[in-house]
Amino acid sequence: MADVLVVEDEESLLQALRYSLTRAGHEVRLCTDGRVALEMVLENPPDLVLLDLMLPGLDGLDICRRVRAEIANPLVSHVPILMLTARDEEIDKVLGLEVGADDYLTKPFSMHELLARVKAQLRRVDMDGLPGDRPSPLHADDLTVDVAARRAIRLGVELRLKRRELDLLIYLMRYPNQVLSRERLLRNVWGYESAGDTRTVDVHVRWLRAKIENDPTNPTRIQTVRGLGYMFIA
Repeated sequence: MADVLVVEDEESLLQALRYSLTRAGHEVRLCTDGRVALEMVLENPPDLVLLDLMLPGLDGLDICRRVRAEIANPLVSHVPILMLTARDEEIDKVLGLEVGADDYLTKPFSMHELLARVKAQLRRVDMDGLPGDRPSPLHADDLTVDVAARRAIRLGVELRLKRRELDLLIYLMRYPNQVLSRERLLRNVWGYESAGDTRTVDVHVRWLRAKIENDPTNPTRIQTVRGLGYMFIA
């Protein structure tokens, strides 16, 4: 059972989300105001936030940005955020990912899909927190990733990677010189059980290239295999 905070100002959708999430076995907290929602996350971090983009008081982008800035408290800064938006513009989705949302759904959506996305995000958190032996660092020339400490270092400088960027980099480096499809990356990095929007993968690859490639416009580390996916060159 997970503690899910639903931040949505449309009453009918708010109640529908509460009903579906409760039936799925989750504890549900509701909020209709952006500023109040931010206070709720900071004071009592949930296991996951369903966050509407357009809200009174403080919009979803600002909430997400402020939550991710709470680096002194990982329980806050690492809480999974699933953005809900009535807009279908590419720029809105990219902005949501840029400020730290883990995933997004465009309204209208089916409750079946929403519950699958929620399950995927919660499963990723469980996988990140599994106990076991300390994993070995990953190396590729001037790039090193300390998987246990969740730190990526290039040329002696720590990279400022978002949580999902680091997850993607770790997965790519674990399978060097292999073609990895977008669907496989969605399944193993984002936790999707079925195919999702592969543009999410493309956006994160573009961000990663900007941070680990000498020339992001002519990448040599993360190469695109046309029609198939991506390959990390070791």
